[in-house]
Amino acid sequence: MNTLKAALFDLDGVIIDTESQYSIFWGGIGRAYRPAVADFAARIKGTTLESIYSNWFAHLEDQLPEITRQLDEFERKMQYTYIEGVCSFIKSLRKVGIKTASVTASNEAKMRSVLRVHPEFPTLFDRILTSKDYAAGKPAPDCYIEGAKAFGARPEECVVFEDSINGLRAGRDSGTLVVALTTTNPYEAVAPLADLVIENFKGMTLDELKAKG
Repeated sequence: MNTLKAALFDLDGVIIDTESQYSIFWGGIGRAYRPAVADFAARIKGTTLESIYSNWFAHLEDQLPEITRQLDEFERKMQYTYIEGVCSFIKSLRKVGIKTASVTASNEAKMRSVLRVHPEFPTLFDRILTSKDYAAGKPAPDCYIEGAKAFGARPEECVVFEDSINGLRAGRDSGTLVVALTTTNPYEAVAPLADLVIENFKGMTLDELKAKG
């Protein structure tokens, strides 16, 4: 990759270590409301709440306020620990003029919970895109196409960092360089969808990215 203009980061499982917590929450919701779907929590990873509701709970519309209430309460109590090395890596990119964005399926209520714990979060990024900023959720590539557009860049001038299968498919189909983290899925599951696989950002360098482009 000769020119890297922007780095687009998913939130959960990439910037903050929350995916295992969501697996507990959505696993419980799946057992309560969709017991026939054994891997419910895995299937919905990386998708927007609107997509989860429309794809999995359209027949249970009267239950949605209660599920939302439980989710809001859960997110207020979650731990929002940064993935190892991510802050230093993002700062190193910005230092050399590469634009950065958090591109997440989360809604504004979730982001308020993140900002309550990490008020410095917005200073890491030039843009923060949430579910309201793009039409179709992952695995559609819309979010990362919009992320590139936000910086006047072509997808091939951007890199996407993702952990979920749905997110990796979105990155791949957007035309960007794709880096997978093994925070949620094992190497064997994410490697076919990525140009580079990492455990976390410790020791990650710009040169390593450019070598894969």
